[in-house]
Amino acid sequence: MSKTASCPACEKKTLRDEELKRKLLNRLRRIEGQVRGIEAMIEADAYCSDVLTQSAAVNAAINAFNKELLACHIRGCVRRDLLAGDESVVDELVDTMQKLMR
Repeated sequence: MSKTASCPACEKKTLRDEELKRKLLNRLRRIEGQVRGIEAMIEADAYCSDVLTQSAAVNAAINAFNKELLACHIRGCVRRDLLAGDESVVDELVDTMQKLMR
């Protein structure tokens, strides 16, 4: 019987304190509301420039979310792994930052 390979990303976890988790989830819920607003604008045949303005606001909100989460990742996960001697986290961080900058 062969063993099925597990997803390496599924094995990693980040324990966040409840305050940070609440803060991140609230940001995501606001972004979700903004996206729903854009959807409603499209359904209502809103003027393109107005929709694009709202889309830019969502983009800025996502970027702010990413900056906050990245800072937490570096201060927490990356620091922890480096102190434990796991330098592979540096390559992972570089890959993650390259994805964010696309």
